[in-house]
Amino acid sequence: HYVCVCLCVRSLLAECHKVESFLGEGGFGFVTKCHNLVTDKMEAIKVNKNHPSVFHQARAEIVILKQLQCLDPDTCNIVKWNGYFFDRDHVCLNFELLDQSLYSYMVGRDFRGLSMAELRPILFQLATTLSHLRSMDIVHADLKPDNVMIVDSKKQPLKVKLIDFGLARPVSAVEPGVCVQTTWYRAPEVMLHLPFDEAIDVWSLGLVAAELATGSPLYPGDTEYDVLRFILETQGQPADDVLDRGMGTEYYFRKQRHGQQRWMFKSPEQFAYETGVYANWNPNPNPTAYPNGSAVSSFGPKLDKFVKSPGLNTSKCQYSVAVIASTTGNK
Repeated sequence: HYVCVCLCVRSLLAECHKVESFLGEGGFGFVTKCHNLVTDKMEAIKVNKNHPSVFHQARAEIVILKQLQCLDPDTCNIVKWNGYFFDRDHVCLNFELLDQSLYSYMVGRDFRGLSMAELRPILFQLATTLSHLRSMDIVHADLKPDNVMIVDSKKQPLKVKLIDFGLARPVSAVEPGVCVQTTWYRAPEVMLHLPFDEAIDVWSLGLVAAELATGSPLYPGDTEYDVLRFILETQGQPADDVLDRGMGTEYYFRKQRHGQQRWMFKSPEQFAYETGVYANWNPNPNPTAYPNGSAVSSFGPKLDKFVKSPGLNTSKCQYSVAVIASTTGNK
């Protein structure tokens, strides 16, 4: 029998980690703030469920974290991992305690976009992190504001670190069709079941940058169909030769015999008829989560202002792969 994680404040993990509060939860279990009674330090402990699938994911995460131990967590902007232990058949991962996520930070400022002076150091740090991950052939596969932590909002308000390597994997272990990344930050090659690599993290970083600058997510769709539709509306349709290679292309596109393009994006009605999944073109499915959220076109001026900001060099910007090779249809 498998049991869920049953914890409460003041519980002890492995007899020396006293639970002070709960920082978050997910399908894996809980993240708790703990007082280490041996070292007298505060820590963040990720307590995984003892289900086989969760155990397998925790084991894979440990493999990645061990590889990353050769990097300096402070200069590479990666959360420091202090090892793991078991508590009643639960795998517990021990991390340094950080302050708050970028998402929580944006909540605290009512989703007002960051200035270029605030944004540049954050993006530089995350780009540095991705560069180090790339040097080790590791894909993080879940870059989003929730997984970027501010180290200390009072002493170091612009110092950030990347957390949560639960979906990370070596490039050599990547399999087209596997579900990685949170939907809003998912790269086209993942949705189309194309081969992918570390470039999908760069795609996510671009979306995070736009979100921090405008205060609104760029592609806030309920489903992959919605997100792809946003992408096609703003960046144009991928080239036919790219779509030809996607194992998931026919799920979202249909072939046509005539016309300049071999593939045509399915209408919401056709997609719903074939899949039973109804597209939601409402770009802000949870208004309370992003009060500034609106259609892509409506916050276009804010995005234009960000792109034209002094100090932002876009001359060398590239898409994650040649997936969005065609930019016709830009608005």
